[in-house]
Amino acid sequence: MNAKLGVSATLKYDKKHKFIRNLLFHYERLFMKLSVNIVGAGIAGLATSIRLASRGHHVTVFEKSDRPGGKLDFLQWQGFRWDTGPSLFALPDMVEELYVLAGEEMKTSIRYEKLDVLTRYFYEDGNVLNAFGDPDHFMEEVENVFGEPAHRIQQYFEKNKKIYELTSDVFIFSNFLRMGTFISQKFINALLQIWKLDSMVTMHEANVKRFESKQLIQLFDRYATYNGSDPYRAPGTLNVISHLEHNLGAYFPEKGMYALATGLKELADKMGVIFHFNQPVEKIVMARKVTQGVVVEGGIYPSDVVISDIDLFYLYRDLLEDVSFPVKQFKKERSTSALIFYWAIDKDFPQLDLHNILFSANYREEFRVLSHKREVYEDPTVYLFVSSKKVWNDAPEGQENWYVMVNVPENLGQDWDALIEQTRSNIIKKIDRMLGVKIEPLILKEFVADPRSIEANTFSHRGALYGNSSNSRVAAFSRHPNFIKKYKGLYFVGGSVHPGGGIPLCLASAKIVDQLIK
Repeated sequence: MNAKLGVSATLKYDKKHKFIRNLLFHYERLFMKLSVNIVGAGIAGLATSIRLASRGHHVTVFEKSDRPGGKLDFLQWQGFRWDTGPSLFALPDMVEELYVLAGEEMKTSIRYEKLDVLTRYFYEDGNVLNAFGDPDHFMEEVENVFGEPAHRIQQYFEKNKKIYELTSDVFIFSNFLRMGTFISQKFINALLQIWKLDSMVTMHEANVKRFESKQLIQLFDRYATYNGSDPYRAPGTLNVISHLEHNLGAYFPEKGMYALATGLKELADKMGVIFHFNQPVEKIVMARKVTQGVVVEGGIYPSDVVISDIDLFYLYRDLLEDVSFPVKQFKKERSTSALIFYWAIDKDFPQLDLHNILFSANYREEFRVLSHKREVYEDPTVYLFVSSKKVWNDAPEGQENWYVMVNVPENLGQDWDALIEQTRSNIIKKIDRMLGVKIEPLILKEFVADPRSIEANTFSHRGALYGNSSNSRVAAFSRHPNFIKKYKGLYFVGGSVHPGGGIPLCLASAKIVDQLIK
């Protein structure tokens, strides 16, 4: 009897002790200035540091590289400079909001312009289409080149705008672990109009219903690749991505994409954020499921909060000893990776714009090969980005800096050296054929990035650029959350967690975590 009473008393004490500890934890976060350690200085980590510093918290950022940016990086060689990560951004208000919070003027740090031409598309049948940023101009161009009636495109844009209005607050700017998300009026509105979201058909099927032109369908199918997905499997809801560019606009910094990283780093400096570069975090310290700080070079940097801005796989494998490994997360299909050639070109090409796409003649077959994970299609769609079209000093006069990319599978041990050699040859043949110029003699210098080097340099598991793919109807609900309720003081931002990869979504993850901590 006494033994039972003893056990009962112990249980009551443990529950009471846990209750008091939780109460103190939440009191501290409500009324005290916190010490915060952020692991990783990617775009999400930088944005999070600015948001929290603007509230008076003491923020320290640890970065294994010698500079900020994460996947947003650059290369230089003898007067040539290449942005090596994202090549445009949308929703500039997400960046400007950080400057408003800090009481600073963005355009003294980051100047950017809205693109008049989003992308120039080249087709194997000889057609060339300029995707103008102005929707009316774009509709006129499509009607002239492909004969697709303008009113169909206008209806398509209005449809995608509606999808964005119904889903953005729920799927982009809210944390799914909050019950309030699922009982909010916005979630209920989206649920009641779910038939408008195209969630039960694929992107390709939704586009086929709306257009007759195969070329235009291919153009809008391409937006699946913005998060490493497959338009023949990803839900039609993802056609909302085209809304961000065609309705809201695409933007490019005057000094190139890396200016976003340097600008946000300068802003964080002004806010008192402390940065430690070339200092990888060795471990996140937890005690009784409460964060205590991080270990760097064998020493402990204590903090109330730890925020991860690194790929989930490496976070769980290397840094979180006392947190269970989420096996289910890593059994899900990964996004695509990339094979990128950075070429210094000894010629100026007036027929190219800032962003260019040389389409495959058989898009479905290209994605079928990609889905098998072992090969690169022999006629891949080629993305050709030439930042010197906008940033005059990114290449010497009369020359250009080419970023030439094709989508490839994640790294599963393929013979990448052989794949690189064959794909390079196929790309050059395609460019020669579609631009009518022999490219090989014009290449002065070449750098190559493949899934192996992408994984090594950016810690993206298997080189997958966007974490898990979005090739299922439940993908938006199954991404790793921005916090786990049972682990206190531990938060997650960046492209491998909710709401996903790409600059706007990484900035959204920073905003979500800021709100959670607040």
